[in-house]
Order: sequence, then structure tokens, then C-alpha cells
Amino acid sequence: MNVVDLALVSATLTASAPVVFAALGGLLCQTAGVFNMALEGQLLWGAFSGVLFSHLTGSAWLGVVGAVVTTAVYALALSVPAVTFRADPVVVAVGVNLLALGLTAFLMRVLLGAGGVYTSPDLPGLPTFAKLGLDVPVLGPQSPLVPLAPLLVAVAAWWLARTRSGLRLRGVGGHPEAALSLGLGADRYRHVAVLGAGALCGLGGAQLALGNVTLFSEGMSAGRGWVAVVAVMLGGARPWPVLAACLLFGAAEAFGFRLQGLGLPQQAADAAPYVITLLALVVAAATRGRRRLLEAS
Repeated sequence: MNVVDLALVSATLTASAPVVFAALGGLLCQTAGVFNMALEGQLLWGAFSGVLFSHLTGSAWLGVVGAVVTTAVYALALSVPAVTFRADPVVVAVGVNLLALGLTAFLMRVLLGAGGVYTSPDLPGLPTFAKLGLDVPVLGPQSPLVPLAPLLVAVAAWWLARTRSGLRLRGVGGHPEAALSLGLGADRYRHVAVLGAGALCGLGGAQLALGNVTLFSEGMSAGRGWVAVVAVMLGGARPWPVLAACLLFGAAEAFGFRLQGLGLPQQAADAAPYVITLLALVVAAATRGRRRLLEAS
């Protein structure tokens, strides 16, 4: 059995796509000066609402739209307290994550009539490139949302560096006093960043529940939102390093599944991407600390 091949690349892209969407949202918030730790709850809400709207409408694409819109609305639970009322965003984010965990479990029973896991042969999932009749190497078994994730990272990198609104967003987060002196509405930019992050988490949740699989289970985000937070920290809120950190997680998850086929216990395979992400965070922190010591000396 080949452990490393093109299929592993495909699996890596699939595994990393939800994390990339969420991390991009966290990057925008960090750029605007809001530390968004609610990505886990927003990703979970996006997965639930994507399945719910797909179930109600019979269309996976309407499920994606529903996930994007409702998760952006759900992001108000972070935006209003943290930006408008200056509450501690970390404390608010913990509440947002816990609310998503309980609310999705409750609504799944009320609206979908299922507990634990909801799946149905009638639940539409996102089509793959192959099912759309497009023979795209590596991307054949992927939904169109998978290549959209790195594409949005490229767009964000260009937007933040080359456009007036992107530079203003960076100014609001990096130099809020200077932005205020120029008459820029810092709160407005921060609200837009947090709601945009919610919309991106909606995309990530829809891909997770309708693209990676076609079901919803309680807590199915399974720490991916926290990995996205770590990716933002590892990448220093810069688009390309953040993308690289997300791909590292995706590669570890895909590689873990491969190793299961070689006899690795499932628990070890499930833990592998999170362990590797934690190790990467430790190495990055140690490297930054060493660099500061060298600069100080």
C-alpha cells in the first residue's frame, strides 16, 4: 500500500478546507484587532445550518447559502458584545462556542428529529468535480468549495496588501489611534470583519458537513475551529503562512487515516493532527523566543 501518492494530496485538501475557511475568518478578525476564539462554535453552527437548509430545500447549494447567512448572523453573538460593548472577546467566545454546542444538539432533535447523528439517503451533498463531468487531476473527488478555500486566501492576501479598504482594516487593527485620527470608524471595520469571519465559517461548516461527509453529528467540528485559531497564531495573521499551517493539519489528518490502514489504532490516528499542530505551535513559539533573545543581545 502506497502511503504517499496523489490520493494523499487530494485527502489533504479535503481535510484542510474547513480549517482554511475558518482560519481565514480568524485572520481577518485578528487584522482588525479582534481576537476571535469563537471559530469552533461558528464552524459547528455552519455545519448544522448547512445540513438543515439542504434538508429543507433539497439543494446542497442552498444549504451552503443558508450556512453562510445564518453563521454570519450567529457571529453577532461575538461582534455586539466584544466590539460594541467592549466585553472581553475571549470570555464572549467561550460562551459562543458552548452555545453552539448545546443549541445545535437541541435543534437537531427538534428540527431534524434525530439525536447524536443525522443522516439520510435523501440529504443532498455537494457534488464533486467528477460528478459535474469535469476531469480535474487531484480535484476530481472534491467539491468546488475545496479549491475555493486557497483561492480566497490569495484574494485576501491581495486585498489586504493592495486595496484601500484592506489597508484601512490593517490600520484599524495595528494602529487604532491613527485610524481614529483619520476619521475611520474602527468599530464598523471590526463588525464587518467578525461578520465576514462568520460567513467564512459558514462555508467551512458546509464543506465539512456536505462535502467531506453528508451528515451532521453533535460536535462534529471536533476541534477544527481551535486548530484554525492556532493556524492564525502560527502564521502571524499572514495569509500564506496561515494557509501553510492549515495544510499541515490537513496532511496530518489524511496521513493518520492512511496509517490506520497499516494497523495504527484509530485513537492514535485521530489524535495525530492535533498533536502535530500542538508541536508546531510549540516550535514556532520557541523559535520566536530565540529570535527575540538574539535581537536583545
